[in-house]
Amino acid sequence: MSPSTAAHTTHLLYLHGFRSSPQSTKARQMAARVQAQHPGVTWWCPQLPPSPREAMALVSEGIRAWPRETMAVAGSSLGGFYARWLALQTPCRAVLLNPAVFPARDLAGYIGEQTAWHDPRERFFFEPAFVDELRALEDDIARLAPLHPATPESQFAIVAKGDEVLDWRDMQAFCAGGQIRLLPGSDHAISDFDQHIDAVFEFLGL
Repeated sequence: MSPSTAAHTTHLLYLHGFRSSPQSTKARQMAARVQAQHPGVTWWCPQLPPSPREAMALVSEGIRAWPRETMAVAGSSLGGFYARWLALQTPCRAVLLNPAVFPARDLAGYIGEQTAWHDPRERFFFEPAFVDELRALEDDIARLAPLHPATPESQFAIVAKGDEVLDWRDMQAFCAGGQIRLLPGSDHAISDFDQHIDAVFEFLGL
Protein backbone atom coordinates (compact mmCIF):
# COMPACT_ATOMS: atom_id res chain seq x y z
CA MET A 1 0.00 0.00 0.00
CA SER A 2 1.41 3.38 -0.91
CA PRO A 3 0.98 6.59 1.10
CA SER A 4 -1.31 7.90 -1.62
CA THR A 5 -3.78 5.04 -1.22
CA ALA A 6 -3.62 4.53 2.57
CA ALA A 7 -6.30 6.30 4.56
CA HIS A 8 -4.86 9.02 6.76
CA THR A 9 -4.83 8.03 10.43
CA THR A 10 -6.17 10.72 12.77
CA HIS A 11 -6.19 8.72 16.03
CA LEU A 12 -3.52 6.20 17.00
CA LEU A 13 -3.58 3.84 19.97
CA TYR A 14 -0.49 1.90 21.10
CA LEU A 15 -0.81 -1.15 23.38
CA HIS A 16 2.27 -2.37 25.22
CA GLY A 17 3.10 -5.97 26.10
CA PHE A 18 3.14 -8.07 29.26
CA ARG A 19 5.17 -6.47 32.06
CA SER A 20 5.83 -3.55 29.72
CA SER A 21 4.67 0.06 29.76
CA PRO A 22 4.38 3.25 27.71
CA GLN A 23 8.13 3.57 28.35
CA SER A 24 8.93 0.69 26.00
CA THR A 25 11.38 1.56 23.23
CA LYS A 26 8.90 1.02 20.40
CA ALA A 27 6.17 3.01 22.16
CA ARG A 28 8.54 5.92 22.70
CA GLN A 29 9.76 5.76 19.09
CA MET A 30 6.20 5.84 17.81
CA ALA A 31 5.21 8.65 20.19
CA ALA A 32 8.22 10.75 19.25
CA ARG A 33 7.51 10.43 15.54
CA VAL A 34 3.85 11.32 15.96
CA GLN A 35 4.74 14.36 18.05
CA ALA A 36 7.48 15.54 15.68
CA GLN A 37 5.89 14.84 12.30
CA HIS A 38 2.15 14.46 12.89
CA PRO A 39 1.19 16.76 15.80
CA GLY A 40 -2.43 16.79 14.66
CA VAL A 41 -2.81 13.05 15.27
CA THR A 42 -4.39 12.01 18.56
CA TRP A 43 -1.93 9.65 20.31
CA TRP A 44 -2.75 7.44 23.29
CA CYS A 45 -0.56 4.84 24.92
CA PRO A 46 -2.17 3.91 28.25
CA GLN A 47 -0.60 1.92 31.05
CA LEU A 48 -2.65 -1.27 30.88
CA PRO A 49 -3.81 -3.00 34.06
CA PRO A 50 -2.72 -6.64 34.45
CA SER A 51 -6.30 -7.89 34.10
CA PRO A 52 -7.01 -8.46 30.38
CA ARG A 53 -10.70 -7.81 30.94
CA GLU A 54 -10.00 -4.51 32.70
CA ALA A 55 -7.38 -3.58 30.10
CA MET A 56 -9.79 -4.01 27.21
CA ALA A 57 -12.57 -2.23 29.13
CA LEU A 58 -10.22 0.73 29.71
CA VAL A 59 -9.23 0.87 26.06
CA SER A 60 -12.76 0.40 24.72
CA GLU A 61 -14.01 3.26 26.87
CA GLY A 62 -11.06 5.47 25.93
CA ILE A 63 -11.67 5.14 22.19
CA ARG A 64 -15.45 5.24 22.39
CA ALA A 65 -15.68 8.57 20.53
CA TRP A 66 -12.81 7.92 18.10
CA PRO A 67 -13.70 7.81 14.38
CA ARG A 68 -13.53 4.17 13.33
CA GLU A 69 -12.68 4.94 9.71
CA THR A 70 -9.53 6.93 10.56
CA MET A 71 -8.35 5.38 13.82
CA ALA A 72 -5.73 2.65 14.13
CA VAL A 73 -4.24 0.48 16.85
CA ALA A 74 -0.69 -0.82 17.15
CA GLY A 75 0.50 -3.36 19.69
CA SER A 76 3.54 -5.41 20.62
CA SER A 77 3.55 -8.96 21.98
CA LEU A 78 0.53 -9.22 24.31
CA GLY A 79 -0.38 -5.75 23.08
CA GLY A 80 -0.38 -7.15 19.53
CA PHE A 81 -2.87 -9.80 20.62
CA TYR A 82 -5.00 -7.06 22.21
CA ALA A 83 -4.71 -4.99 19.01
CA ARG A 84 -6.04 -7.90 16.94
CA TRP A 85 -8.96 -8.32 19.35
CA LEU A 86 -9.74 -4.59 19.30
CA ALA A 87 -9.56 -4.39 15.51
CA LEU A 88 -12.18 -7.13 15.31
CA GLN A 89 -14.42 -5.29 17.75
CA THR A 90 -14.33 -1.86 16.16
CA PRO A 91 -13.28 -2.51 13.30
CA CYS A 92 -10.16 -0.45 12.66
CA ARG A 93 -6.73 -0.88 11.15
CA ALA A 94 -4.14 -2.74 13.19
CA VAL A 95 -0.35 -2.96 13.34
CA LEU A 96 0.82 -6.18 15.03
CA LEU A 97 4.44 -6.34 16.25
CA ASN A 98 5.50 -9.88 17.16
CA PRO A 99 1.99 -10.49 18.52
CA ALA A 100 1.24 -13.08 21.18
CA VAL A 101 -0.92 -15.84 19.68
CA PHE A 102 -1.72 -18.12 22.63
CA PRO A 103 -1.37 -15.81 25.65
CA ALA A 104 -3.55 -17.93 27.95
CA ARG A 105 -1.21 -20.86 27.46
CA ASP A 106 2.01 -18.87 27.51
CA LEU A 107 1.24 -16.70 30.54
CA ALA A 108 -0.19 -19.48 32.70
CA GLY A 109 3.32 -19.99 34.03
CA TYR A 110 3.55 -16.38 35.20
CA ILE A 111 0.85 -16.50 37.85
CA GLY A 112 2.11 -14.69 40.94
CA GLU A 113 3.99 -11.49 41.67
CA GLN A 114 5.68 -9.87 38.68
CA THR A 115 7.93 -6.87 38.22
CA ALA A 116 7.70 -4.24 35.48
CA TRP A 117 10.43 -4.37 32.84
CA HIS A 118 11.11 -0.64 32.88
CA ASP A 119 10.95 -0.18 36.64
CA PRO A 120 11.64 -3.29 38.76
CA ARG A 121 10.37 -1.37 41.79
CA GLU A 122 6.88 -1.60 40.32
CA ARG A 123 5.18 -4.89 41.09
CA PHE A 124 1.85 -6.43 40.27
CA PHE A 125 0.14 -9.76 40.86
CA PHE A 126 -0.86 -11.84 37.85
CA GLU A 127 -3.92 -13.75 39.04
CA PRO A 128 -5.15 -17.16 37.85
CA ALA A 129 -8.40 -15.50 36.73
CA PHE A 130 -6.42 -13.44 34.22
CA VAL A 131 -5.60 -16.61 32.27
CA ASP A 132 -9.33 -17.29 31.96
CA GLU A 133 -9.84 -13.69 30.78
CA LEU A 134 -7.20 -14.20 28.09
CA ARG A 135 -8.88 -17.42 27.02
CA ALA A 136 -12.16 -15.54 26.62
CA LEU A 137 -10.43 -13.00 24.35
CA GLU A 138 -8.89 -15.86 22.35
CA ASP A 139 -12.39 -17.29 21.89
CA ASP A 140 -13.61 -13.88 20.68
CA ILE A 141 -10.85 -13.75 18.05
CA ALA A 142 -11.54 -17.32 16.92
CA ARG A 143 -15.22 -16.48 16.53
CA LEU A 144 -14.87 -13.09 14.84
CA ALA A 145 -11.80 -13.57 12.64
CA PRO A 146 -13.59 -15.74 10.03
CA LEU A 147 -16.37 -13.15 9.85
CA HIS A 148 -13.99 -10.20 9.44
CA PRO A 149 -10.84 -11.59 7.80
CA ALA A 150 -7.76 -9.39 7.76
CA THR A 151 -6.82 -7.70 4.49
CA PRO A 152 -3.64 -5.94 3.34
CA GLU A 153 -5.51 -2.66 3.83
CA SER A 154 -6.66 -3.45 7.37
CA GLN A 155 -3.67 -5.15 8.98
CA PHE A 156 0.12 -4.86 8.89
CA ALA A 157 2.41 -7.13 10.90
CA ILE A 158 6.11 -7.34 11.65
CA VAL A 159 7.13 -10.89 12.56
CA ALA A 160 10.71 -11.75 13.51
CA LYS A 161 12.03 -15.24 12.88
CA GLY A 162 14.63 -14.46 15.53
CA ASP A 163 11.98 -13.95 18.24
CA GLU A 164 13.31 -15.78 21.30
CA VAL A 165 9.92 -15.83 23.05
CA LEU A 166 7.27 -16.59 20.42
CA ASP A 167 7.24 -18.99 17.46
CA TRP A 168 7.30 -16.99 14.23
CA ARG A 169 5.24 -19.66 12.43
CA ASP A 170 2.40 -19.21 14.93
CA MET A 171 2.60 -15.45 14.51
CA GLN A 172 2.63 -15.71 10.73
CA ALA A 173 -0.53 -17.83 10.81
CA PHE A 174 -2.17 -15.44 13.31
CA CYS A 175 -1.50 -12.49 11.00
CA ALA A 176 -2.64 -14.23 7.80
CA GLY A 177 -4.58 -12.11 5.34
CA GLY A 178 -2.85 -8.85 6.12
CA GLN A 179 0.53 -7.53 5.08
CA ILE A 180 3.40 -9.33 6.82
CA ARG A 181 6.97 -8.09 6.99
CA LEU A 182 8.84 -11.28 7.91
CA LEU A 183 12.27 -10.52 9.36
CA PRO A 184 14.93 -13.21 8.93
CA GLY A 185 16.49 -12.34 12.28
CA SER A 186 15.82 -9.58 14.83
CA ASP A 187 14.35 -10.51 18.25
CA HIS A 188 11.19 -10.35 20.36
CA ALA A 189 11.66 -6.66 21.12
CA ILE A 190 12.34 -5.91 17.43
CA SER A 191 15.46 -4.06 18.53
CA ASP A 192 15.95 -2.87 14.94
CA PHE A 193 12.50 -1.26 14.88
CA ASP A 194 13.99 1.98 13.62
CA GLN A 195 14.58 0.16 10.32
CA HIS A 196 10.88 -0.72 10.01
CA ILE A 197 9.05 2.26 11.48
CA ASP A 198 8.78 3.91 8.07
CA ALA A 199 6.76 0.94 6.79
CA VAL A 200 4.44 1.19 9.80
CA PHE A 201 3.74 4.86 9.21
CA GLU A 202 3.28 4.29 5.48
CA PHE A 203 0.61 1.70 6.29
CA LEU A 204 -1.03 4.25 8.58
CA GLY A 205 -1.05 6.85 5.82
CA LEU A 206 1.25 9.13 7.79
